[in-house]
Amino acid sequence: MLLGSPLVTAVLVASVATPAMDQEHRTLFCERTLPVTGHWRPPYETAYALTPGSGFGHRFHPIHKEWRLHAGVDMTSQPAGATVVAAAAGTVTAAGWTGGGGNAVTIDHGGGTSTRYLHLAAPSPLTAGQAVHQGQRIGLEGSTGDSTGSHLHFEVHVRGEPTDPVPFMAQRGAALTGVAVAPPPAPEQVPDLPEAGEGGIGFELPAPGHPRQDSLHNPPLPIPPAIQELYERAGSEYAIPWTLLAGIGMAETAHGANTATSSAGARGLMQFMPATFAAYGIDGDGDGLTQIDNEADSIFSAANYLTASGVHRGDPGVRAALLAYNHAQWYVNDVLFYAHAYGGGLVLGDPLHCDGQGGNPDLPPVSNERVAKMLAFAAAQEGDSYVLGAGGPDAWDCSSLTQTAMAQIGITAPRTAQAQRDWLAMGNGFRVPLEAARPGDLFFFDSYLGPHTIGHVGFVRDPATYTSIEAANPTKGVGHFSYEHALDNNIFEIWRLGNIDDNPKAPS
Repeated sequence: MLLGSPLVTAVLVASVATPAMDQEHRTLFCERTLPVTGHWRPPYETAYALTPGSGFGHRFHPIHKEWRLHAGVDMTSQPAGATVVAAAAGTVTAAGWTGGGGNAVTIDHGGGTSTRYLHLAAPSPLTAGQAVHQGQRIGLEGSTGDSTGSHLHFEVHVRGEPTDPVPFMAQRGAALTGVAVAPPPAPEQVPDLPEAGEGGIGFELPAPGHPRQDSLHNPPLPIPPAIQELYERAGSEYAIPWTLLAGIGMAETAHGANTATSSAGARGLMQFMPATFAAYGIDGDGDGLTQIDNEADSIFSAANYLTASGVHRGDPGVRAALLAYNHAQWYVNDVLFYAHAYGGGLVLGDPLHCDGQGGNPDLPPVSNERVAKMLAFAAAQEGDSYVLGAGGPDAWDCSSLTQTAMAQIGITAPRTAQAQRDWLAMGNGFRVPLEAARPGDLFFFDSYLGPHTIGHVGFVRDPATYTSIEAANPTKGVGHFSYEHALDNNIFEIWRLGNIDDNPKAPS
């Protein structure tokens, strides 16, 4: 029975004291490690640090005592000695002892691009000719060869020439900022993502927990074909597994078998309270009427309400949305039990869960110099294609463009539009009124996920003319457009990025 308004819960995993106003503040991260969202990833799963003075370029060699080209970057896992993983899928072209590089591996990624991993602690288990997937173990960080301490020397070569890995990786949505990135699933475990998946990522429905109640003695019943078709249509429309709607339908009315008005006054197949239906009701069958007892309207309205209640915001968001539907933990677990019995599935959204509140208005805004760098990157992608789920370097969706632009100034943001807004609201930025917008602010509005959740993000370029820099849509691609058309949307917000950094500079 749907009883009340959405509940949102989450856990902050990083927080520090506020430094002086002219310093960069440390980025706050959402619950859980970052997911892999593109074809590239850092060569560690754990947190790590780039070694000061050991970036790409000519330097004085600490062992040979002469100036040489340092053809990569040195990185140290935290703690040292962690597993080194492939930054992208490819084919091993060399694995073995290299003299100064110690135990090393070279991987060809196609298109003239290869990566090298030096100073591994022991010979790699990989062999030349072996295909590897992104995130596959290469070996352990070590100090073999010409090395003064445990670290990974990581190189990127393009058409045979070494290139600086830092901008190369940042331009591919895998900035080397030191943040832990979760291991990706093996290729055979990767679910198929619909083309309309904003951000191109998702997460499996959480497993049912305890306590359970009705599902202990009421097994899942067969679903009438017409009702299942409605579950599937609504699930596709709102980017949630249809089985989750089926779980609610089973828990509430056994898919319409028991649609009598409840003692609390809830009605219809999905058991809406009239006041809640008035706020979230949807014309599911397109007949021009929105009726609480209409099966299509009831099912589509349930999908709309789950979306408004945060179902796309990681495991905690799914549970919070179901708890908003019926304020009982046993009910949440019953619905998830039924949903998994009907096949489970993927929620299209960000597995990170950010505790978005009101932001931090005391946070100094990101500096003008950093704004200019961020916007210059975004503007340089003008003319690129818009492809849902793409993460560069030649095609983007709205949130991958903003995420990768922020990575150019040392900031790791979540991957999807809603998660980026919530990440700002948890203390990485602050909301500003429309009339106070400045270049570099981020605007958010509702789009394909319905009127109650954010589905699009872009940068403000000129607030006086409402000009944007954004990956707009498949027709327009990436470029300079206008956000004026969205000002009257159900959701339209402008947020200012704080002067934050994943690895803020120490005070001088």
